[in-house]
Amino acid sequence: MTQLVFLLEELSAKEFLDRLLPRLLPDGIDFLTIPHRGKHDLVKSIPIKLKAWQRQDARFVILHDQDSNDCLTLKQRLSSLCQRAAPHRPALVRISCRELEAWYWGDLAGVEKAYPNSRLTYLASKATYRHPDTVGHPADEIKKHVPEFEKVSGARKIAPHLSINQNRSASFNAFISGVRKFCQPQL
Repeated sequence: MTQLVFLLEELSAKEFLDRLLPRLLPDGIDFLTIPHRGKHDLVKSIPIKLKAWQRQDARFVILHDQDSNDCLTLKQRLSSLCQRAAPHRPALVRISCRELEAWYWGDLAGVEKAYPNSRLTYLASKATYRHPDTVGHPADEIKKHVPEFEKVSGARKIAPHLSINQNRSASFNAFISGVRKFCQPQL
């Protein structure tokens, strides 16, 4: 059985993926999500975990928020870090643009299922939200429209309802397609 190890910035990403991945991953793939205390903690831990991991069949997925970084530069920097730390260890780097909560803006119908009184779907056609990955502070924007939203509890509530195949966030779709390909047997 192959193991996918997800190295994440924070607890909200763990809560989100713990509920999303069982719907995404094929049988025979075991997964573990490991949250960190922010970006610096995550980056510091990557080489340590890649070098020291005991299971030889483990593959690593690093999920990092873009925030104000250049997406391609950040991805290249993290990919190089993985390659230098453990060249034999398969690692996939994915960047959530701008932050994980932008993925929620990609499927407002799913968010509305989690928060039935929010009536968010009408916002999908508004210019500000039409391209989820460009929403400046996605978590703050959700909080503005859904006052009870909190990052960790929101991740738990939204993940079961978020569509895997119909999301307008390009970074979400890149994450999904990357993980699907990463699950395939390596030749």
